[in-house]
Amino acid sequence: MDRKIVWNDALRSGLVLGGISIAYMVVNMLLGKLNGGAAVGVLVNVGGVLLWLFKFYICIRLFKLFMLRFASAHEGVTNADSFRFGFATALLSALLYSAFYLAWVSFVQPDIFNDAIDLARETYSNMLTADQLDSFDELAPKMPGMSFFANLIYCTLFGTVLSAIFSRNIPSRNPFE
Repeated sequence: MDRKIVWNDALRSGLVLGGISIAYMVVNMLLGKLNGGAAVGVLVNVGGVLLWLFKFYICIRLFKLFMLRFASAHEGVTNADSFRFGFATALLSALLYSAFYLAWVSFVQPDIFNDAIDLARETYSNMLTADQLDSFDELAPKMPGMSFFANLIYCTLFGTVLSAIFSRNIPSRNPFE
């Protein structure tokens, strides 16, 4: 199997999966900005969980569907080829999502980490020393880069595990099919 074919097909699949994750993130961020009291807060939290479960299910189903389509579209695909395709899809999807998240926290909502650190300072001010609280301020400028790599690693590992699971039977090793 030619690597160019694998990466070209994986790019299309990665764009779809990354796009779904990006759409989920944007909707979730916008839902978080809703104000209206405790009832709205509970609905937003429940809606966020249900939305995440839906995104999780859809991404796994689409990932498997993309692997099946890849195997059926190309003759002579082995289980190793379908694993490579799955890994490439996971990596490209993770790269797209992580880059979007980095852009979001750097340009759209640049104060998100500063707000979180301020909240942590207020919460733990009685339990930590002044030096420990000051270390929070040193952490803030590093958070966008750290979150980029954390998302990239997590999403790639998750997709690699899915790829390993699904590629065992894509294409089917059943001699009677």
